[in-house]
Amino acid sequence: MPELPMFPLGTVLLPHMVLPLHIFEPRYRVLLHDVLDAEDSQREFGVTLITRGHEVGGGDQRAEVGAVARILRAQELEDGRWIVVAVGTRRIRVQRWLPEDPYPVAEVEELPSAPPATGAAELLTELEPQLRRSLAMLSELGEEGVPSTFELANDPEEASWQAAVILPFNPYDAQRILETDEVTDRLRLISSLVADLDETLAFRLQDE
Repeated sequence: MPELPMFPLGTVLLPHMVLPLHIFEPRYRVLLHDVLDAEDSQREFGVTLITRGHEVGGGDQRAEVGAVARILRAQELEDGRWIVVAVGTRRIRVQRWLPEDPYPVAEVEELPSAPPATGAAELLTELEPQLRRSLAMLSELGEEGVPSTFELANDPEEASWQAAVILPFNPYDAQRILETDEVTDRLRLISSLVADLDETLAFRLQDE
């Protein structure tokens, strides 16, 4: 079972999601140096959600399912801090946490998605206008984000992650999406969460 350097965070990393990081803690500076020293194809680390505790200092509790982050850009500052841009690539499940020396490391397994069940295409057709409506309301509220003219990918797997990334779901809901194996179930969950988000946005617009 492969071992992977791990970076627990207070946010959920999803496949296809861009992850900007400001790395200042000494142990994660070491992690970054080790990852950057690897071959280009292996410049990756795992990200899991901190379910209890804090990012700095350790002693936290972590979600079992996370994602692999591949480094796109990394810049070291004069004081030793790093500015990093990574992207989520695929899901993983932590099988065992290893001793931290000096940063977290875990034995992980990859979690491929189950093939989409019948009806995925229809769900995508229904979901896209929902997303456009939510994005339009966010824009009306003055919040920056993806324009409502976007188009989802034709592939249900890729589209499900795109839909999950472009809206501001809270970490709990984002983790539920990440842990959903079957694509059609994931699309149904996202549709339900978008409906809840629409109610909140509509309420906020009434107060504007």
